[in-house]
Amino acid sequence: MKVEQIYTGCLAQGAYYIESNGEAAIIDPLREVQPYIDMAKKRGAKIKYIFETHFHADFVSGHVDLAKKTGATIVYGPTKMKTGFEALIGEDGQIFELGEAKVKLIHTPGHTMESSCFLLIDEKGKEKAIFTGDTLFIGDVGRPDLAQHVIADLTEEKLAGYLFDSLRNKIMPLSDDLIVYPAHGAGSACGKNLSKETSDTLGNQKKTNYALNPNLTKEQFIKELLTGLTTPPSYFPKNVLMNIQGYESIDEVLEKGTKALSVNAFDVVANETSALILDTRSATDFAKGFIPNSINIGIDGSFAVWVGTLIPDIKQEILIVADKGREQEVVTRLARVGYDNAIGYLEGGFEAWKASGKEIDTIPTVSAEQLAEIRAKNPNINILDVRKASEYYSEHVIDAINAPLDYINDSMVLVDKKKTYYVHCAGGYRSMTFVSILKARGYENLVNVDGGFSAIKNSGKFKVSDYVCPTTML
Repeated sequence: MKVEQIYTGCLAQGAYYIESNGEAAIIDPLREVQPYIDMAKKRGAKIKYIFETHFHADFVSGHVDLAKKTGATIVYGPTKMKTGFEALIGEDGQIFELGEAKVKLIHTPGHTMESSCFLLIDEKGKEKAIFTGDTLFIGDVGRPDLAQHVIADLTEEKLAGYLFDSLRNKIMPLSDDLIVYPAHGAGSACGKNLSKETSDTLGNQKKTNYALNPNLTKEQFIKELLTGLTTPPSYFPKNVLMNIQGYESIDEVLEKGTKALSVNAFDVVANETSALILDTRSATDFAKGFIPNSINIGIDGSFAVWVGTLIPDIKQEILIVADKGREQEVVTRLARVGYDNAIGYLEGGFEAWKASGKEIDTIPTVSAEQLAEIRAKNPNINILDVRKASEYYSEHVIDAINAPLDYINDSMVLVDKKKTYYVHCAGGYRSMTFVSILKARGYENLVNVDGGFSAIKNSGKFKVSDYVCPTTML
């Protein structure tokens, strides 16, 4: 029997490959399914099942394409939802034969009503591992406030109560030596405080995970679970619906999105459509020159999450500017969160645009040392901190204004177009995204701080606050 975790850092998501005696199963596959098919083929195995722990919100699963290409059966836990594709709706306790191994479905409502875990039993009948989806993370559990965005009467309090019962009655009685394989790790918005570890024993989780504390009453559990939850990204409900109803084939999405457009063709499409120009190069390269009105979300970061947070319309047509050779990667990572309407990329990248003599724009940038010199001459300069409110209140430059990128429409209200602002985040990724979006909306007096708060603090030239308890947070 083989078990392999396939972890994708930018989504903090774990998919799983299980194999026994020539039969394989994939748990919570990503949108691009060819790697799973290739893995099984290389090992001489046939993919028999696609186990889905729930209707995912933070990414579009590859279940539909994988089933079409392999003939595998899609399996969900008990649900009244009608899917737009053929699926087996399993029962609590149902056993699925996989080669000489077995997989047991354990219905664990709470994160969502259909949420289920899959218990792996080896060829000798020993329970070896449990794939917990968003029911149980390492150090945390799944947030219970997502399903209500799709089904209104499923309140977060009601779901939190269901999750308490699922954990106490279905998970905690299991053996301590079980390996827990969750769907997400640190960085995911599906929980509050996930560990960087991506697996652990259930016994250790019983000792260290607050949610498995046997002394917590249901009321205490609900209060603890709901305290500190932030608003989930706006694309989550849209991804849920795609996962329930089905979607366009990834092959068609890639074919459409990786269409090479010459400089002139790119310019024509940009002017004749409502397409958004998305520049995925590094913040440093973008600052030196970019196509006017394009926005920067760098591919080498939490790209998909920021796309989903900052581009409100999941059906938005997108034109891509990318580093050479990374165009398909960009289209794939857009599709992972349901942005299927990339309509082409700039052939030759920004350098081709620049060489053609067409108009370009730049973002002024200063180092932390230069910012200190500017502030020494004018102590009243405006410093804009676009980190999350929790980061800001933990530690920030005295008198800096907090304008979180993840609430950019609210944050824009804090910016006066007539004034100059020096913008920073933690390291420079988010601040460039913030500046590019505002610049595209007519804000011309924004200066990016290279290296962000880290460079500012390390310069030793700024007074940094200790923790301040917030009264209000964006």
